Amino acid sequence: MKKCCFLFLIIPLLSQAQNINKTDIIRFEQRAKNVQIIRDKWGIPHVYGKTDADAVFGLLYAQCEDDFKRVEFNYIEKLGRMAEVEGEKEIWEDLYIRMIIDSTEAIADYQKSPAWLKNLLNAWADGINFYLYKNPSVKPVLLTSFKPWYPLLWTDGSIGAINTGGTSPEDLKSFYTGEKVTASFTRKQEEKEVAGSNGFAIAPALTASGNAILYINPHVTFYFRPEVQVVSEEGLNAYGAVTWGQFFIYQGFNQYCGWMHTSGNTDVADMYAEKVTEKNNRFYYTYNNEERPVTQKEITIRFLKDGSIREKKFLMYSTHHGPVMAKRNGQWISVRSYNRSLNSLEQSWLRTKAKGLDDYKKVMDMKGNTSNNTVFADSKGNIAYWHGNYIPIRDTAYNWGKPVDGSIKATEWKGLHTVNESVHLYNPSNGWIQNCNSTPFTAAGKASPVKSRYPAYMAPDGENFRGINASRVLAKETKYTIDKVIAAGYDTYLPAFEILVPALLRSFDKNVPAGNELHKQISEAVSMLRNWDYRANEQSVATTLAIEWAQKLNPAVQRVYIEQGETDQVSATRFFADNAGPDDLLLSFRWVVMDLTQRFGTWKMPWGEINRYQRLTGNIKETYDDAKPSLPVGFASATWGCLPSYVSRPMPGTKKRYGTNGNSFICAVEFGPRIKAKSLLAGGVNSIPSSPHFGDQAEMYTKGKFKDVLFYKDDVMKNAERTYIPGN
Repeated sequence: MKKCCFLFLIIPLLSQAQNINKTDIIRFEQRAKNVQIIRDKWGIPHVYGKTDADAVFGLLYAQCEDDFKRVEFNYIEKLGRMAEVEGEKEIWEDLYIRMIIDSTEAIADYQKSPAWLKNLLNAWADGINFYLYKNPSVKPVLLTSFKPWYPLLWTDGSIGAINTGGTSPEDLKSFYTGEKVTASFTRKQEEKEVAGSNGFAIAPALTASGNAILYINPHVTFYFRPEVQVVSEEGLNAYGAVTWGQFFIYQGFNQYCGWMHTSGNTDVADMYAEKVTEKNNRFYYTYNNEERPVTQKEITIRFLKDGSIREKKFLMYSTHHGPVMAKRNGQWISVRSYNRSLNSLEQSWLRTKAKGLDDYKKVMDMKGNTSNNTVFADSKGNIAYWHGNYIPIRDTAYNWGKPVDGSIKATEWKGLHTVNESVHLYNPSNGWIQNCNSTPFTAAGKASPVKSRYPAYMAPDGENFRGINASRVLAKETKYTIDKVIAAGYDTYLPAFEILVPALLRSFDKNVPAGNELHKQISEAVSMLRNWDYRANEQSVATTLAIEWAQKLNPAVQRVYIEQGETDQVSATRFFADNAGPDDLLLSFRWVVMDLTQRFGTWKMPWGEINRYQRLTGNIKETYDDAKPSLPVGFASATWGCLPSYVSRPMPGTKKRYGTNGNSFICAVEFGPRIKAKSLLAGGVNSIPSSPHFGDQAEMYTKGKFKDVLFYKDDVMKNAERTYIPGN
């Protein structure tokens, strides 16, 4: 069965030059006159425009000043063109993207966009292209001219918000080549492993001021989102984090309300097992007792090899459900998904101008947000939570976490659930809301939604250790301030080890007699864990032992995201602890003691000595070096329940661990008559090592020391480092 054809074409590399004409330049410069950018003492850009489109123009110009390479990278990836830069190894990643995100559809959506949105899209492209025109020394690696339809390649604002029901690039390659693929596509896997976030909302009844407080804490790759403010005379005044290349505040607040998105596992994409036959060199699939032809489509992937751009052409298949992405139990698997839309982009912008809960509900009624849960607070004292937003209606007789029968009508989607039908909370009686990529059924303590009232596909998310920790911490205080909310968000207790460490101690006490060789090797280290308080900190050797050991255990104890009917992280960890044998627990612990000794000359390594923050180059692929300056970090991975997430690991050529993911932009905001907020950014806002803002927040970041947010223009002016219009 031939499912894929390859055609190689060699195309010489052409010189890269931006095609800017005189009309473009006049338009750019006229727009720039309507924009003012004020960089505060932290380098944060506060962008003021006459119109919303002017503000967008200035915002993108400022983003490019801080990190053009990340702006470009995000669109190279979403265009499915990484192989043109990185070579053949990215071909299947590109094909994966191209099968679910069609640029021709994005172009069509741009053409039919309402006038207000088209103005924003045009200003978006102009802002980036004007930057390239004014900075000819900046050499794009691929995209020399940005098109106004590019933002329509995203769904709801997260560059990684792609859902294909559980299929992967490995599945795609296996299906279309017939090969058994064992190599991992590490970039995507790492993104999934570390993706997460914490969001808290505190009601006025539990705050000292009587105002609602929102805690914004995305866990993403460091430097993935900069901190910005964007203001216009058309009512826009939003502050927060944008993913590089976005023109709207993704997680943040305006003068009326704030929104924090956490990644959820609401089912928004499904796998369909198709019944396929081959006749006369064509494929057909059965649907509703009829045979339908499998649609064929040729996709061309360009890739870099030996200094030249080459092409491969792939013949891909799809059914009415969507593209064929994999094979399961001998059956073709097609995927129905919703990975980009005009509606999603409109919703992402409009929520930044919401004036409170009622307005925000209207925006949520657009049902275009496919990847996020939302934690919300406003100046009227409301707090709210929505678990997902775009939720297809399905027959509950089926397990939608697995492939369903694609040959019958019963498995078709039946429209979308209304927002009121989704799992949500408005002003719960307990006075707080938390979501840490965990189940919504513990989001508000005893006031949480009741699981039995909702279909399983709506919230398959299980409990995780951050959710447990957040609920414990938030229930302790009755007079929250911004500082107390930050302190709650920086609780370093690791509840996973409440389960794992006692299992190790029991096994040691039962199976390791005093005086034998294993006892000599690990008894002192075991004693250290026996006396540990389960809190991560810089001086703690026990933290080092526990985390290095836990990473060697059953992968189930680290799995945060689950599908319908699967065991959640907390239950899986309990099961492992109750059933693990001495070899599982003790030999892995001995290995850690020996490994630490080999790496450092002693296993008695304080966590901060090996868990480090380092930023050397500002490149997307950062390098690390034990011999160069770095800072100690006392935080730990969210996997173990640490609320201030810090994901680290040894890098090529290093013995120490270096952080790459976790807390990135963090902000606590109080909604009173006047906004009060504090924030922190990993490292700094600028990616150029010579910039004073490359690492000016680094030490603060490692200590959890926040800066005051400058929201009002008078305060911005008092702390201004530089004021200019784009291009000057």
